[in-house]
Amino acid sequence: MEPSILRSGALRALLAAEVISTSGAQMTWVALPWFVLTTTGSATRMSLVMAAEAIGLAVVGLPSARLLNRLGARRSMLLCDGVRAPVMLVVPVLHWAGALSLPLLIAVAFALGAMSAPYFAAQRMILPELLGEDETRVSQASALFQGATRSTLLLGPIAAGVLIGVIGAPAVLVVDAATYAVSVALVGAFVPAIEAAAVEEEDRGVMAGLRWVAGEPLIRAWRFCLIVGDVAWQAIFVALPVLVVARYGGDPKIVGALFAAFGVGAVAGNVAAYRTLARVDGLTLIGWISIAQALPLWLLVLHLPAAGSIAVLLASGLANGLINPSLHAIVTLRIPTALRGTVMTSLMTLYSLAMPIGIVGAGPLLDAFGVDPVFALAAAVQTAVMAGVALAALRARATAADADRCAPAEAA
Repeated sequence: MEPSILRSGALRALLAAEVISTSGAQMTWVALPWFVLTTTGSATRMSLVMAAEAIGLAVVGLPSARLLNRLGARRSMLLCDGVRAPVMLVVPVLHWAGALSLPLLIAVAFALGAMSAPYFAAQRMILPELLGEDETRVSQASALFQGATRSTLLLGPIAAGVLIGVIGAPAVLVVDAATYAVSVALVGAFVPAIEAAAVEEEDRGVMAGLRWVAGEPLIRAWRFCLIVGDVAWQAIFVALPVLVVARYGGDPKIVGALFAAFGVGAVAGNVAAYRTLARVDGLTLIGWISIAQALPLWLLVLHLPAAGSIAVLLASGLANGLINPSLHAIVTLRIPTALRGTVMTSLMTLYSLAMPIGIVGAGPLLDAFGVDPVFALAAAVQTAVMAGVALAALRARATAADADRCAPAEAA
């Protein structure tokens, strides 16, 4: 490992904060839909609550670029986690008071999503703010960052599966609220304040970000593919609890294990990416590995034993972990610094506008047809879009190689 990256105390504190906070969020990702599904018996109602969070992210994503540009990445993260902690407590408190209803659940989920909009963009922006603009350093730091946070896909779901059986889903949400508070303390104490880049007024709007993306061929292609791919992922994640009820006796520990398997694979992929990026450029890695994220998903259509489904998600997560650090670093660093907050929130808005399609659409399909058609459709979509991601990366790599070859002749 390159010591200059991990020597940063601010980066270490940020990694710790993300592990703690995101572990709680992953516990909620299991506990909240499980709570709705088991108390109402309706996959459609479960999907409505999950969709409300995505809709909140989408709605607030439109104006949040201005907030992020004014506050900067660090203060935006502090604000978002500082609000999410008390909001998360609303669900267990109202449940224990006998005052919880589906509309209130939807409202809380919407509010949590609203606070996630600027937070997710700030997560991407803060690494180059701390480490500079070098693609290799930011990619390696992104691999470390994702490896740390994605370890929560192992820790959070397993802990949730166990704790739901021991203390119940509402109490798990209290644990999540506490993790947000700890994250605020760590970032506030150890991550230094960084002056936000000056941004002209005409560059503050969402449309400015979308105009820039429209003129950047690689980001434009990836944007379309990843938006459609995220729709498929949301359908898969909605279907996993239903899969466990339908095939594996409704054991919550298996729900946790399925989510955790993807996390284990992703962390292993992040570790491999960190070691590989010093020798292989990010575009080449993305071009050769992307399709491996999608192909294992076809096996979920088969009636595999629980261990087989766990292995499928492990394999898909491994490929995802290999390509994501480079993908995130390339997208972030290609954006001009002054436009970074605007473009990142613009992209996040587009992703979040598409997410409810997979969430809301999966619920009625699951109720009507069961899990097999949903997994087949999601696997087909993922295969198509990851092939598109790979082709765009290889095309951009070839264009860059041609430009390098032409540069000396032009200079002469």
